[in-house]
Amino acid sequence: MSAEAAKHARQLLLKEYRAVLSTHSKSMPGFPFGSTVPYCLSEEGWPLILISRIAQHTKNLQADPRCSLLVAERGAEDVQAKGRLTMLAEARMLAEPGQVEAAAARYYRYFPESRDYHRVHDFDFWILQPVRWRYIGGFGAIHWLENVALANPFAAAEGGESAMLDHMNSDHAAAIAHYVDSAGLPSEPEASLVGIDSEGFHLRIGQAIYWLAFPAVCANPGAVRQALVAMARR
Repeated sequence: MSAEAAKHARQLLLKEYRAVLSTHSKSMPGFPFGSTVPYCLSEEGWPLILISRIAQHTKNLQADPRCSLLVAERGAEDVQAKGRLTMLAEARMLAEPGQVEAAAARYYRYFPESRDYHRVHDFDFWILQPVRWRYIGGFGAIHWLENVALANPFAAAEGGESAMLDHMNSDHAAAIAHYVDSAGLPSEPEASLVGIDSEGFHLRIGQAIYWLAFPAVCANPGAVRQALVAMARR
């Protein structure tokens, strides 16, 4: 049961891209401080965020890296009946040039508008390393989970995620349009693939992010190509 709950929790994490980050208030000790942040997932499958050095939540994390991230299903009419996931984590700012470069390349695919204010203002990438997870899949479906995140096997591989994204966006616009239509997603503006993992892929349509699942887990780029072809034909 925990394995199935972990799968559903991870899919919720993949499907969403905005969450509430709660930190320990530095100016009001003892009180939690909540703020909304966009996120995508790192190579490790952990939330990656870009936050300003002058923001209150950044100052809080610098004083105490312990935090939580609340992810809930978007557009839910009855939030009590829908899934939500709280990740207890320790935040770490990325400082090594190679890590920052890799984080920027990934984050900008999901949120290209962030490139401008990242250049102009003092923003840093932070990774949220999970400690424990609390997943509620609806009424009575409550779980404490130790392992939810799944590393992306294609993130840094040669011929992996970046190459597959470039290929799909350059040569297979019709297939992408079919994925959008089949999933009932908005058809305007034109969609692009921004992420691929072993379980599915992310589409960006305007400023919204959507995740679609593969028919089965893909262990290598060849399996991803087969899954994408199958989804384009169905």
